[in-house]
Amino acid sequence: MTQLFPSWSASAAATLLVIAAALCPAQQVLTWDQVKSRFESANPELKADALSVDEMRAAETTAFLRPNPQINFTADGTQIAPNNGVWQPLSGTFYQSGFTYLHERDHKRELRQQSAQEGTRIAASQHEDLKRVLEFELRTAFVATLQAKAVLALAQADLDYYDKIIEISRSRFKAGDISHIDLDRIELLRVQYEVEIQSAIVNQRTAKIQLLQLLNDRTPVEQFDVTGPFDFSSSLKSLADFRQIALDARPDLQAALQAAQQAVTNHKLAVANGSTDPTFGSWYTYNGSFNNPYSNQTLGLSINVPLRIFDRNQGEKQRTLIDIDRNQQITEAARAQVFSDVDSAYVQVESSIALLKPYKVQYRDQATRVRDTVTYAYEHGGASVMDFLNAQSDYRTVQLAYLQLIGSYLTAAGQLNLAVGREVIQ
Repeated sequence: MTQLFPSWSASAAATLLVIAAALCPAQQVLTWDQVKSRFESANPELKADALSVDEMRAAETTAFLRPNPQINFTADGTQIAPNNGVWQPLSGTFYQSGFTYLHERDHKRELRQQSAQEGTRIAASQHEDLKRVLEFELRTAFVATLQAKAVLALAQADLDYYDKIIEISRSRFKAGDISHIDLDRIELLRVQYEVEIQSAIVNQRTAKIQLLQLLNDRTPVEQFDVTGPFDFSSSLKSLADFRQIALDARPDLQAALQAAQQAVTNHKLAVANGSTDPTFGSWYTYNGSFNNPYSNQTLGLSINVPLRIFDRNQGEKQRTLIDIDRNQQITEAARAQVFSDVDSAYVQVESSIALLKPYKVQYRDQATRVRDTVTYAYEHGGASVMDFLNAQSDYRTVQLAYLQLIGSYLTAAGQLNLAVGREVIQ
């Protein structure tokens, strides 16, 4: 019995662990590509805007429709009182049926369709621009999550390291190497690490909540996580390369160029709408009055041509001509904004790289070396409490500054991606 009982307990414990693992939902850990893919398929704002593009595409069909023909029927002369005592209501009735059709000249339908198609292309570019802006927000929240995780890991490691120093300090206090006030001073500074941990936890949860909102995901924060490289790259293309990429890829600039082209088409349509559209007609007549025995049944043709003496669509012609100039100026403003955005974001990335390089190759190692050296001296009574606390504070400051600089670099890289119009730095 004494041999079977421990074996049964281990088996039962293993079974309980399996059941608990099955009942607890697994935590989602997503990469940037997975987050972006979910965003593109699930974000409600993006999906609603995509439907507006479909609406514009449906309007192309309406723009290319022909005018409906018209048909009419007339009956007149029906007898309503007896004629010489004889009532024959249909004998003298006059019947006429007609057909008319408005013929549009000067390629009005084709120009309407072309303008509608260009409007669809503008809406599609504006949709891509909305996606560009929302992806920047998504990337910012993603970077904020990674930064909060890195800061949390640093704060936890610092706390673990500091707890060991506290144990050493207590041993030295018991041995009479340090005073009680020095021990209190060391123990009181532990609260700083606790504050950093709690702040990092709050920042991490806040960034995850923003990510889940953009993903339209109802997963609990505790079951959602992201992963990815939290580092920087010192290589950077030239400013001219990013400018050219932006000129080719920025959807808001493309929308401005497409709007300028649509303005030209709309002016052509306004000129075409100023032309005369004839209406052709035909009819068949049956005259039952027998006044003319040779004309009981007749066919007729007509053409109706409006005289456009006063209204030749002058106002629309002038308005659309002005609109061409207006859209050209908007295009120039959009192009200038592209250069401004790219230049500003490029400077931010360059500055972040310049600050990060010495941290990576020098400052972090120096801070670690100073802390470890002073800590060793403190353990063996060769350094004062203030020397140790200053070295520990300098280490924390340098390491935290490095993580914050990486976060700034990744955010600036996202800003450069936003300015360029596509992902050029990951």
